[in-house]
Amino acid sequence: MQTLLLNADDVDENARMDRVIDAVRGAFTAYERGNAKMPAKSYIDLPEYDGDFRSMPAYLDIRAEDTAEETGWDAAGIKWVNAHPDNPADHGLPTVMGTMIYSDPETAFPLAILDGTTLTMKRTGAAAAVATDHLAVPDATSLGIVGAGVQSYTQLEAIAEVRDIEEVVVSDLDEERVADFVDAFGDRFDVRAGSPSAAGHCDVLSTVTPVEDPIVGPDDVGEHTHVNAMGADAEGKHELADDLLLDATVVIDDREQCTHSGEINVPYAAGTLTDDDIYGEVGEIVVGNRPGRAGVDAGSDAPDADAEGVTGVTVFDSTGLAIQDVAAARVVYEQADDNDNGYPFDLLGLAE
Repeated sequence: MQTLLLNADDVDENARMDRVIDAVRGAFTAYERGNAKMPAKSYIDLPEYDGDFRSMPAYLDIRAEDTAEETGWDAAGIKWVNAHPDNPADHGLPTVMGTMIYSDPETAFPLAILDGTTLTMKRTGAAAAVATDHLAVPDATSLGIVGAGVQSYTQLEAIAEVRDIEEVVVSDLDEERVADFVDAFGDRFDVRAGSPSAAGHCDVLSTVTPVEDPIVGPDDVGEHTHVNAMGADAEGKHELADDLLLDATVVIDDREQCTHSGEINVPYAAGTLTDDDIYGEVGEIVVGNRPGRAGVDAGSDAPDADAEGVTGVTVFDSTGLAIQDVAAARVVYEQADDNDNGYPFDLLGLAE
């Protein structure tokens, strides 16, 4: 048996977004129904290098009824990822680098070692798409993005799979980044630069910045905007103003992670936002235990005009879960294996 090595290009090529979205939706379902195992994300802080390491293991048991595939499946893996802000200037390396080990749950054989950075971008976009599908107005056609870094690209790529996006407003202090984004998507969408408020008045808004001082307030969003708060992944990070969060319907991906390092971590630690201000976890909405956006039937691809649900501004606080990485890794591995992509390697020295 051989282990498949998949670099960034391989992951990008084989992470079909429609399949990744379906897999991530299945992961949320399995987690909500108790069919997943996900120990808490662990951190190794390295203040001497102004960085940290994070380990994210998970196991998924996906039932056939919870996915678009004909049969169920299970999968396991772990992602080892860092955050070293000084890397670009001091070492010519990315701030964030990830490595994913994807394993056979039955034998523990390492089926694949994947670039975890590209995988993270794909599954993060997919998570926003799942939340958007359940929380955005059914006829959403406009998407705002605050932050034009690498994560912004998969936000548009994924959300366009679940809503008929026509207009895109992108906001970033770096004009070159904005220009690159417009160039990348200008032939598919009506894309323009704008302020955070202009982006926030779209039907859907994704924020993908690392800021600690909120940059989007209640006046910067529309009456029914759905917000994907994707940027906060560590204590102290905070993109949305407290009064925006308090006025909105807040949905989280995982209570422990979100209160520790998600968008709500700062107001939650201060007692400004409490458990009573959290509507629920996205998995509850996906399986139908809580209603999503009014007019969207959680069990159907078609809007249900008679369905009950939330109205007004909604916020999805996404910290990124290991179950998403495992689900996305399976998609990439299966696709790459079918197409003979990647680099087979006798990692364990078992080849005859």
